Amino acid sequence: MRKPFRFLSLLLLLFPALAWAQADPTSRASNQPVAPFRIVGNLYYVGASDVTSFLITTPEGHILLDGGFVETAPQIRDNVKALGFRLEDVKFLLNSHGHFDHAGGLAALKAWSGAKLVVSAAEAPLLARGGKGDTRFGDELAYPPVQADRTIADGETVSLGGVTLTAHLTPGHTPGCTTWTARIAAGGKTYDVVFLGSDTILPGVTLVDNPKYPGIAADYARTFEVLKELPCDIFLGSHGSFFNLEKKAARLRLEEESNPFFDPNGYRVHVERREAQFRDQLAWEKKQAAPPAPAAKP
Repeated sequence: MRKPFRFLSLLLLLFPALAWAQADPTSRASNQPVAPFRIVGNLYYVGASDVTSFLITTPEGHILLDGGFVETAPQIRDNVKALGFRLEDVKFLLNSHGHFDHAGGLAALKAWSGAKLVVSAAEAPLLARGGKGDTRFGDELAYPPVQADRTIADGETVSLGGVTLTAHLTPGHTPGCTTWTARIAAGGKTYDVVFLGSDTILPGVTLVDNPKYPGIAADYARTFEVLKELPCDIFLGSHGSFFNLEKKAARLRLEEESNPFFDPNGYRVHVERREAQFRDQLAWEKKQAAPPAPAAKP
């Protein structure tokens, strides 16, 4: 008697656009197909043109970070296969944060792979609600709900086959936003990789007297302190625009002598620029919220 219900669930996963359509042109533009490629060692790019997804392979199975939009999930699945790997061998599915352009495909990818979903404790409820109740979008940008199999705290790790990823809580963009780091071996050397969760302030988000996220300014301030301390050889993130994915991928295809994804200076410049934007907006909002100065006595 359960088979029809199981079939219906699988049908919805196979055809997610029927229920969760990606409508706006901006979203479609960031979800264009990209041929998958090796970044370095056992680290691969399997995402779309701007919403990213990364595959780390090991002899004991694989780790996949982020699921893109609902519509990105089939691209990620096919990209993993195109590289010669099996999605069914993905053991851990990680997430940077619970917005629809990074978590929309997680439910399908989890169902197809059987992987365990690992997310920050602060982000797990948002994923379980399918994005509803978001501090910025409310219920507007929902996606298929997905349950975490494990929640992690700041500094906790996920290890598989000799690879360890460390979770660094970097809230602000969302309360549970997570930046993951790893050390990837290649050519007899080991490199520090930063997968930046997000450090952007979305349009319409206020830093002062924000009733939906009262501690947002303090969270952003802490996040930038964390990001500035992370060692970084290879700079990656939840959006390709953070680290110039398109240009670097094109240069990598030209087989230049140096790998363009090795970009510690680009990481530092990015974080400094985003912190300056945060400081400027915070100062402007505080000035606007300050009571007017008393009039001078005659």
